[in-house]
Amino acid sequence: MKLPRRSLLHLTAGAAVLSALSRMAIAETYPARPVRIIVPFGSAGATDIVARVLGHWLSERLGQQFIVDNRPGAGSNIGTEAVVRSAPDGYTLLLVGPPAAINASLYEKLSFNFMRDIAPIAAIVRFPNVMVVNPSVPATTVPELIAYAKANPGKINFVSTGIGSSPHVNGELFKMMAGIEMIHVPYRSAAAAMTDLLSGQMQLYLGTAAATIGYIKGGSLRALAVTTAARAQALPDIPTVGESVAGYEASAAYGLGAPSSTPVEIIAMLNKENQRGARRCQDAGAACRAGRRCASGLSRRTSASL
Repeated sequence: MKLPRRSLLHLTAGAAVLSALSRMAIAETYPARPVRIIVPFGSAGATDIVARVLGHWLSERLGQQFIVDNRPGAGSNIGTEAVVRSAPDGYTLLLVGPPAAINASLYEKLSFNFMRDIAPIAAIVRFPNVMVVNPSVPATTVPELIAYAKANPGKINFVSTGIGSSPHVNGELFKMMAGIEMIHVPYRSAAAAMTDLLSGQMQLYLGTAAATIGYIKGGSLRALAVTTAARAQALPDIPTVGESVAGYEASAAYGLGAPSSTPVEIIAMLNKENQRGARRCQDAGAACRAGRRCASGLSRRTSASL
């Protein structure tokens, strides 16, 4: 049977309206069950810390648990692929880190296209990385480290959270620009890398401020420099790598994503809550820096973590 053109247009319009209403209804009841935030790295690293702070905030705001699910391996590709293959219903999210950009050029063939398969929800935070060494390393500045490395080629092992991770790429960039030789030792998690760094089996790490600042303040690790162009507010007395190696600059940006085709209403809701959380983070950080008492709940935890 051949439908008249007018009837066909009415049916098409009706289907579009029903689809839109259905998506709006889903968004209004979202989340109706716990939500997973997949972290494509192991525990205790910056990606994990950001996800847990964010998950706590979203759980408080939206009334359902946002559960962190660590899926380390293959430089974040295993966790990312798990999200790509998940249903686009808002119940599986991805904590996005620097490898999302790095892996596109590092790996010749991936089973997914990040730009096509992951829908962006929100930018969350950008961290400086910090060059830290075990106290047994006879260097207190970047020039001293470079001199030691040149006099002892291959004696410095630098750790990372995997091939293609931010600490790995930062270390390779430093090697190239400083003209030194260091041995890269990848780990499956920041916790494992930190264990061997603290014990003295490994010598150097270019990790995020979030993952290293506690050890720096406690004296377990020695900070030589931050990787950003300007000094970090949290470590104002620590110079930048660029002050000794001209042109060096690196940082780690994090965001939240979802499988493509996730309803735009859900993405908009999560974006809105992320922005509220970011503003509260900034307010809490300013209050703590000014010596005032931090607000309760997420703000205090966020200030301590970030």
